[in-house]
Amino acid sequence: MRKAAARLTVFGVVQGVGFRPCVYRLARRLGLDGWVANAGSGVEIHVEGPPEVVRRGFPDALRRGLPPLAAIERLEARPAPVSGRPGFEIRKTRGAKGFVFISPDIATCADCVKEIETPGERRYRYAFTNCTNCGPRYTIVRGLPYDRPRTTMDGFPMCPDCRREYEDPLDRRHHAQPIACPACGPRLELRDARTGRKLPGGVAEAAALIRAGKVLAVKGLGGFHLVCDPRDRRAVGRLRRTKDRRTKPLALMARDLAAVRRFAAPTPAERRLLLSPRRPIVLVRKTAELAGIAPHLDEVGVMLPYTPLHRLLLEDLELIVATSSNAKDAPIIKDEAEGVRGLCDVVLTHDRPIAMRADDSVVKVASGRTLFVRRARGYVPYPQAVPEALRSGRDIVALGAELKDTISLYKNGYVVTSQFLGDLDDYRNFGYFEETLRHLLRLFDARPAAVVTDLHPDFRTTRYAAKMGLPHLRVQHHYAHVLAPLLEHGHMPERPVLGVALDGYGYGEDGAPWGGEFLLADYGGYERYARLEPVALPGGDLAAREPWRMALAYLDLAFDGDIPDLPALRAVGRRRAEAVLKMVRAGVRSPLASSCGRLFDAAACLAGVAPERLEYEAEAAMRFESLAERRYRGVYPVAVAASEPGRPAAISFAPLVRALVADIAAGTAAAVVSARFHDSLARTIVRVAERARRERGTGEVALAGGVFLNRRLLERTEKLLAAGGFRVFRPLAYSPNDESISLGQIAWGLARLRSGGT
Repeated sequence: MRKAAARLTVFGVVQGVGFRPCVYRLARRLGLDGWVANAGSGVEIHVEGPPEVVRRGFPDALRRGLPPLAAIERLEARPAPVSGRPGFEIRKTRGAKGFVFISPDIATCADCVKEIETPGERRYRYAFTNCTNCGPRYTIVRGLPYDRPRTTMDGFPMCPDCRREYEDPLDRRHHAQPIACPACGPRLELRDARTGRKLPGGVAEAAALIRAGKVLAVKGLGGFHLVCDPRDRRAVGRLRRTKDRRTKPLALMARDLAAVRRFAAPTPAERRLLLSPRRPIVLVRKTAELAGIAPHLDEVGVMLPYTPLHRLLLEDLELIVATSSNAKDAPIIKDEAEGVRGLCDVVLTHDRPIAMRADDSVVKVASGRTLFVRRARGYVPYPQAVPEALRSGRDIVALGAELKDTISLYKNGYVVTSQFLGDLDDYRNFGYFEETLRHLLRLFDARPAAVVTDLHPDFRTTRYAAKMGLPHLRVQHHYAHVLAPLLEHGHMPERPVLGVALDGYGYGEDGAPWGGEFLLADYGGYERYARLEPVALPGGDLAAREPWRMALAYLDLAFDGDIPDLPALRAVGRRRAEAVLKMVRAGVRSPLASSCGRLFDAAACLAGVAPERLEYEAEAAMRFESLAERRYRGVYPVAVAASEPGRPAAISFAPLVRALVADIAAGTAAAVVSARFHDSLARTIVRVAERARRERGTGEVALAGGVFLNRRLLERTEKLLAAGGFRVFRPLAYSPNDESISLGQIAWGLARLRSGGT
């Protein structure tokens, strides 16, 4: 029989996910000879057999029959010499370095759950059960290719039973690098937080302590959770005091969907996310109030167990608080030595090290599609393909902005974006940033030809990049926001799209604070087509923390200094109000900004729903959105000035503020005021888009910036734009907030490299 041979190189998520055993089984089924091996560039396959099977049958069957966690991004095949060697084998890893994708951490699969729950099974009730279809990946890997010696499992020699499973190509644990069992794997320990003394027992005893009102630190995949009984007000109060978190929502972990339905009403799309292998925290509508968990909001964040340890812990408890173990504004703790004992009563820990810390991802559903609040565990480091026309043969690294930071790395046609890193104005988060940057560059063997940062000269990322000894590109904040969804969707616009970038703050090309921007943009540059009318920020950064300051600034603008007497401002006091108004009118410590985030703060304050001082970002806006009447439709007036050559059109919300104040004076319910406000902003966006289409011919709109985490605003805007015939791009695999800045920076950097800009 005439034989043909082919050499295939497969690029994608193909290491540590059962890909080689899948190839082995498929080759044997098709009667092919050859071998498969991990390589620095992915996986290499050599097959020999009937020409039609080698050329078409095998590649087609491989694509159709991938393991659950595998994903092929690119498959290259070329003819090869026929060796004539019979049989098919899995060879040892070839090459030590390269750029390969690895799977994110994945929730326990159904097969492993069955083992954990079945008496007599070798892994019955074992808290570290996993296989090639589930378990830790990104948080345990230290280097690539992904093999056990390059993970934090290298200190756990396999017992004979695990070794037999690991080496059997027909076993689902073949080359499952975190493979373990009670005889050879990681072990749990309970420790008293005050003394460090080891306590008797394990999961069952930990559950009993939670029922008794204790706060526990539980070591998971990417760090420790702080855990307590959400129905125990004293325990929740103690946890809040420990974390210095008065009102910021706490995440919950529920045993199953039935437990979730006792206090919330997840939609079908939300249920799919809750049950997905990624297991993010999902924001769902409340149906019952759990005191102290998510005060003043109409939704609560909940996730289902994603490790065997969490499943075992929730057998009797049904529901726990499971919030990140970190001091205020610091990164999640991954090692006991980082101070976790000071945050709890008891520590439930284990001896498997965490290589890379990662928080839980947080998502919501808007218009039936995912909207990321925070992208981390379960999704990172899944790659993003770059449009062919933007690709470069050189590596690029982008360092993001300053708040809600991420790092993105471009290599070989793909972008890998880090997990959420937090706000870098805290030195501990900046250490996390440096740790993650080193990890990504080492993990993916990257040698950047350039580094990209924000335009802001005082951002820590900007200053850090200046010391890296690389060509340093800087790109305007909101322009990067707009480029991110364009790159994500692989869009190469024929003419500039209208990018709507709404957030709290970004450094503008003119040195002024921007935050409500309409940019005509493509990868080559942008024009500031329209912007919110600049309003004073009394006290500078203080205006972002005390909404009443913005309320006074907007009232002063809207009523020409004749400030109406409103119930929401009486608590501020005349003396403080007059002092702030003097600052605004004199222009002292009151920079003008086009910030949409501050507009929300002002409206929320005027409606009487904002606290005097915010504990967390967007707190006032989130409260304001939560109380909006869902079925109400109506608008306030907004003035959109005519366009002038070389100047962005100004959008004034002064008429809206006057009408909103009139509503409040007439006793209109805050729920109606909120609904009108949201609809007014959505319709204003559409008005500007319609004008841009008439004047510039653009029928495409990109929505970006943290304000679009507001579900009501996003859904209403998308619906109105679609009804108007616009094509809409918005982030789906990334958050619209500053986490996506590094992705947009990569797009800008690639465009500059392509044009010879460095």
